[in-house]
Amino acid sequence: MAPLTQPNRHAGRPRPLPSFWTMVWALLAVAVNLRVTITSVPPLIDTISADLGLSHAMAGVLTALPVLCMGLFAPLAGRLADQAGAAVVVLCSAVAILLGTIARGLGDNVALLYLGTFVAGVGIAIASTLLPHLVKIFFRPKRVGLVTGLYMAGMLGGATLASAVAVPLAERLGSWQASLGAWAVLALIGVVVWAPFTVRVHPRHVRAEAPHGGLPWRSVTAWTVAIYLALQSWCFYSSVAWLAPTYVEHGWSTTDAGYLLAAFTAAQIVSGLLGPAMSDRVRDMRVLLLVSAALGIIGSFGIYLSPLAAPWAWAFVLGLGQGSAFSLGLVLLVRYAKSPSATARLSGMGFLVCYTLAAVGPLAMGAVRDRVGTLTLTWPILGAIAIIQGFVALRLRPGLSQVS
Repeated sequence: MAPLTQPNRHAGRPRPLPSFWTMVWALLAVAVNLRVTITSVPPLIDTISADLGLSHAMAGVLTALPVLCMGLFAPLAGRLADQAGAAVVVLCSAVAILLGTIARGLGDNVALLYLGTFVAGVGIAIASTLLPHLVKIFFRPKRVGLVTGLYMAGMLGGATLASAVAVPLAERLGSWQASLGAWAVLALIGVVVWAPFTVRVHPRHVRAEAPHGGLPWRSVTAWTVAIYLALQSWCFYSSVAWLAPTYVEHGWSTTDAGYLLAAFTAAQIVSGLLGPAMSDRVRDMRVLLLVSAALGIIGSFGIYLSPLAAPWAWAFVLGLGQGSAFSLGLVLLVRYAKSPSATARLSGMGFLVCYTLAAVGPLAMGAVRDRVGTLTLTWPILGAIAIIQGFVALRLRPGLSQVS
């Protein structure tokens, strides 16, 4: 396939871009880093808490902080891209992830651990917002679905790897700090692979599409979608934070608990790819949304009522439900918007609301653990939230007015 070209506004003629697979590899090199900061912590969270004297609520902040950044800083991505170009801003975001990851591995300094998590979280927020936009710019329409699927698989694959090997890395390298810092290698690969791509594209050749008008705060549809996303994200990030520690409480080794978290994340790759594909064949999204909520309910209450009866099944079912719920939420942002600019406005509001609220999830569940001394109550609470998620999904009928 001949490479796409991007107009050179300064020279007035097309500028050739790298080949299709060169651009895909550059995209994946950055995408695999977008959840590692979050999922590399939970298998080690009890060790970190004991070593630094953190409460469970404060330990939950290590997972919540990047999520909060995704809500607060995502709206800035478009403005930064307008000034410097989206490709350059993604490079700067990859550098921020690299620096934040290095800071997390430097030692026993609590402030540095949280600062590094914050810096990496800002990089994740901005890159996560701009990469889908670049996919639409750089790839032909018939390739967008393929590239989007690869992008999501890369992101979730990085998350799965981080959760699976966090504890083995700590054992091999001698400390949890080294385990967290080791992911700087993956972040460095992202910077090195993306940098030549950025040089090839002049920074002012690719600009983010600025939303027209303000966020749709008065739209009932926008609020319904945003609340759905918030409930789903609350369940997801709370599960990421506390699934592994739950099974450590039940006597599992931290290594095996990390593998269980990896199974939970791997299930999301499957449902995250299938959900959007099935949505193209279903007019009423509520069918798929309710199935996703039901899987989340079954997984949560299974862990609560009989955690040791079928732990791998509960984790996989929970992952299927949450992976499909997330990917279908992204479809909602397109389906309930009248135009690309409306999609940008709806996405901006949806991400701001959902990630800001979802960041409270790991912290709140950690506070419950501090209060009652166990994570047992976490799962019926998440199951109840999934039930509410199902009721909200019932309102997302086909005839609901679109955001304009």
